Amino acid sequence: MAVVLVSGGLDSMISAASAKAAGYRVLALSVDYNQRHKVELAAAARVAEALGAERHIVLPLDLSAFGGSALTADIDVPKDGVQPGIPVTYVPARNTIFLSLALGWAEAAGARDLFIGVNALDYSGYPDCRPEFIAGFESLAEIATKAGVEGQPFKIHAPLQHMTKADIVREGTRLGVDMGLSWSCYDPTPEGLHCGECDSCRLRSKGFEEAGIPDPTAYAVKPQG
Repeated sequence: MAVVLVSGGLDSMISAASAKAAGYRVLALSVDYNQRHKVELAAAARVAEALGAERHIVLPLDLSAFGGSALTADIDVPKDGVQPGIPVTYVPARNTIFLSLALGWAEAAGARDLFIGVNALDYSGYPDCRPEFIAGFESLAEIATKAGVEGQPFKIHAPLQHMTKADIVREGTRLGVDMGLSWSCYDPTPEGLHCGECDSCRLRSKGFEEAGIPDPTAYAVKPQG
């Protein structure tokens, strides 16, 4: 049994599918952090159902009270292409917070495996997507929990860590998942389309194009590289 972070995005969907394919019973965890793109929670529900999750918790935790990100505050989402550095769409300590929540559920449920869909190649430069973050959190989990100090350590799985976005799309195809169920856009249009201009849309589109696999996504504007 594994607790799997399911945001509704493409990466978290393929991470969850990897857990399922590896034989884990899936406990799906999504966080309603009052994100700008709350539509992703509907995608998370679709993904959890499609993958046969035994339970799907959508946990409310309003990170807009802190702000500090274009996803949680009144800050424009950048639409001028993927740039060097950490973009304003970074949500302060988001993956640390989310993994902490997943760790709490895992310990309570008796699970010792957690899955997260972070990626350190084709991504937006977030510090909490790097391999050293995953390794550091795993070490923290061992000393921060009753299970850990009693000799039952936790394993943090990041199956997409070293994949390009094209690799991730190919893996989704190999696993036979419907990638059209997922949602990536940070700034959805009023009509419910992917904007096609934010970093996340550009990276998603690039992945399908480079993988040579048809993109099922409805974009308001055709993404540029």
